[in-house]
Amino acid sequence: MRREQLEHVLRAASQIADDPDVLVIGSQSVLGAIPEDRLPPAATASIEVDVAFFDDPGDRKADQVDGAIGELSPFHETFGYYAQGVSVSTAVLPKGWRDRLVVVETASTAPGRGYLLDPHDCVVSKLVAGREKDYAFAAALIQSRLIDAAVVAERIEIVDASPALRQRLRNWIASQGG
Repeated sequence: MRREQLEHVLRAASQIADDPDVLVIGSQSVLGAIPEDRLPPAATASIEVDVAFFDDPGDRKADQVDGAIGELSPFHETFGYYAQGVSVSTAVLPKGWRDRLVVVETASTAPGRGYLLDPHDCVVSKLVAGREKDYAFAAALIQSRLIDAAVVAERIEIVDASPALRQRLRNWIASQGG
């Protein structure tokens, strides 16, 4: 995915939900802090943008977005990428993540603005999810030195996770040189 595609999703999602503040919690949130030409292919491979809303009781807004511009929608078929409406609670994030959000607000996102995860918080969330694609994503960012493994290691210590999961994450980071 490219930054302009992310901005298109932000604009559409904010209009559909009638909410200017769109939270991006998936892998494509790295496009807010890291220029796409510096990102490795594993970091931009996804065609899905996980979007949530800060004020969304019952996930009504997320469901509206999912229905209108989600997977297999006319939007997806037309543009080749889509939004997946999710709950803010979908991602397990380190404490203080809201204070580190990256704001994306351009003419292309209007009338909305995006709040994207700090790349280190995004990687921690992906490591907690623990899928093969999540590890590949995290490793690509660490190996390309776009994120600091030591910062990820610090954030692992402030994520709400079981001791066993936290140890698994520590071991993985250590294997990456962190």
